[in-house]
Amino acid sequence: MRTFPTLTVYIARNYLGALAWVLLVVGGLLFLFDSIELIRRAGSREVRMETILAMALFHLPTLLQSTLSFVFMAAGLLCFWRFSRSSELVVFRGIGLSAWRFLAPVIGTVAVLSVLNVTVFNPVTAALYKRYERLEPVLEGGRVAPMAVSSGGFWLREVTPDGTVVTHARGARQEGRVLSLNDVTVFRFDPAGKFLERTDAQTAVLGHDELLLSNVIETRPGFAPERYENRSLPTDLTLPKIRESFSSPETISFWGLLSVIRFFEAAGFSANDHRLYFHSLLASPVLTLAMVLLGAVFSIGAAQRSANWLLRLSGATAVGFGVYVLERVTLALGRSETLPIALAVWAPAFIALFIALFFIFHIEDG
Repeated sequence: MRTFPTLTVYIARNYLGALAWVLLVVGGLLFLFDSIELIRRAGSREVRMETILAMALFHLPTLLQSTLSFVFMAAGLLCFWRFSRSSELVVFRGIGLSAWRFLAPVIGTVAVLSVLNVTVFNPVTAALYKRYERLEPVLEGGRVAPMAVSSGGFWLREVTPDGTVVTHARGARQEGRVLSLNDVTVFRFDPAGKFLERTDAQTAVLGHDELLLSNVIETRPGFAPERYENRSLPTDLTLPKIRESFSSPETISFWGLLSVIRFFEAAGFSANDHRLYFHSLLASPVLTLAMVLLGAVFSIGAAQRSANWLLRLSGATAVGFGVYVLERVTLALGRSETLPIALAVWAPAFIALFIALFFIFHIEDG
């Protein structure tokens, strides 16, 4: 089979150009609408416009991630619409090229970009979304999420009228309604942010309105460390509050998700949302490729300038929306643990892929 390297590069370059245009348009619309929503959420609070725009910019990659399969699909439709307008699809068919031959450059480009999106761009997106979440309390009147997870354990942050209390634990274990911590360090600051004291404990148990510490060393500036067998610190944090404030999966890099999942599960917490997100990232190249091929089903049959592209665009949009609804439904079932996570995530991707392959084979050989 002849390779036609020049034609391959030409088709891939046209697809990349169409993808850049679609990304620019969709990204601009998402940025505009998100900025308006952030202004609405700010309400009467005095939030600087630069902060609003920075938050919208940090949030934009995450919003694009959720629409990426449609963006790739739209880029394919735009690319083949241009080929149809210039009669190049007729030429491709006229020289004996199969549909697979002129789809191959698009498929290869989509596959490479999808893998790069998960392995390279996702960590950048996660870092930017984490910055967005750090700025989000500005819109909520200063409310701060009390928990953050890192590879070295997790941090609890509590703001009180007497100041701020930051608690770090290297390990945790939930047993029923009791949360046990080990290798605990508690930092206390006054309302002005001045450091007051540090408390180190071997273990701690989150009780009702208090944190019960064991084997304690308490250190204050200018004083010698003091040792206690047991110590009690007041707190407003509860197990439900901590559970609700877990770091959202979108703030965690693809490369760090597995370690966070292991940490949560070892601590006795549910990591269902994080595991669901991890599988969604793994399945995203398959789903993106399926969407592009579904778009191709409505494109490669339009080899005449007179083809009704408006009707084909409507059909592609309807099919894409159907896949989106199916994906949302199965993800919701997976989140509620009604369906196994692997089935909830991978089923829509492979269903869409097999449907696309069936119709392309039918158009090409039927």
